[in-house]
Amino acid sequence: MLQRTEETDAALVDRLQQAAFNYFPKHYNPDNGLVADTSIADVPCSIAAVGFALSSYTVAVERGWMERAEAVQRTTQTLCFFANGHQGRERHAIGYKGFFYHFLHMDTGHRAWNSELSTIDTTLLVAGVLTAAAYFDRNDGDETEIRRLAVLIYERIDWHWALNKGETVCMGWKPGSGFLRWRWQGYDEAILLYTLALASPTHPIPQSSYDVFVSSYSWMLFGEQHYLYAGPLFIHFFSHAWIDFRGIQDRPMAERNWDYFRNTQVCIAVQRDYAERNPGHFVGYNKNVWGLSASDGPPPTRHMRGGRHPRVLGYAARGAPLGPDDGTIAPWAALASLPYDRQASIDGVRTLLSTYPSLTYEGRFPGGFNPTVKTKRPEGWVDDRCVGIDQGLLVMTIENDRSDFIWGLMRKSPVIRTGLERAGFTGGWLEENEDVERKTA
Repeated sequence: MLQRTEETDAALVDRLQQAAFNYFPKHYNPDNGLVADTSIADVPCSIAAVGFALSSYTVAVERGWMERAEAVQRTTQTLCFFANGHQGRERHAIGYKGFFYHFLHMDTGHRAWNSELSTIDTTLLVAGVLTAAAYFDRNDGDETEIRRLAVLIYERIDWHWALNKGETVCMGWKPGSGFLRWRWQGYDEAILLYTLALASPTHPIPQSSYDVFVSSYSWMLFGEQHYLYAGPLFIHFFSHAWIDFRGIQDRPMAERNWDYFRNTQVCIAVQRDYAERNPGHFVGYNKNVWGLSASDGPPPTRHMRGGRHPRVLGYAARGAPLGPDDGTIAPWAALASLPYDRQASIDGVRTLLSTYPSLTYEGRFPGGFNPTVKTKRPEGWVDDRCVGIDQGLLVMTIENDRSDFIWGLMRKSPVIRTGLERAGFTGGWLEENEDVERKTA
């Protein structure tokens, strides 16, 4: 009898990456290129999920999961929808001032759920658009059209309008009530937003907006290392999916001889330390079972393991070490940590899959699970959906770990370079590329 050998780390990661990518062909409207927010039937499109999908198509071509011609067709169809869809204050509009509504109906593309015109979700969409423009660089008609549409979509965005006469960018706007009262300031996923907004050749924001954004950063101490705090892990992953922060520094990082990449490494260590200490005494937490991030959570229940009676939070941006925390873990977070701490990532993924063998759906991690909730399965409460942005993040992050692929594409993007330089970033690949350009001039 043949003895079954354990799957290698490389094979495991390959399998999980392809399963994550398969979300997009399954939850995609071939008539307009829109991608569903989650795997639940009849949910609307998330424009952020579309951005992750556009970036993931380029990975799929490189990995041999999709022919280049099919990726070109899907990308062109998607970009045509966003370039040609109606922009205005009307109910059936898909956006306004170049921005797009957070959620759109999968069939018509009209605004869904009374959602806001979202500056960050438009950013994530456009990051995918720019990835496609960087990858599809051939001089044939189809790929030239992708680049033309990408320029139209990006340059139409009125970032300056989104300041709403303030110093930092507003989070959103609604046609009935105007701008939301919240703004992007303090460390969060909006570094990518400010990069795109600063680089705009048509409606840029001033560098002073970025200076105000970083001025409200909050620093903490882990051991003897000061690090930039943000509790939920997704904050430390989203901008990094497109931007290679290794060795480049803006003013607050240069002042501390630090960078955002190393900061993310420390925040992973903070999460693991928190899970090992487990101050809330939740079931399952240890140094290899961790991952607090924004996710859905269990409904109210009194059926908890270990005599616990915590208040469950539903959807929340969970974080460590300051919380909130109700025992809900984002299982995709360990895999998304791969480029920053490979051993912690692999150990985390293997422990999750061996301890909770029924956790995945079609090989994909769900949005969250809570083993403290008492059910008939060791996983406890498990989100009944996979989330598009989680799956896209995994496709991109794994490929960055394997080959620097998305990072390499975006290092060549004049939008990313211009935005980073206007934000005050120096060093690393920004200066290395300049040296190459000078030598070849």
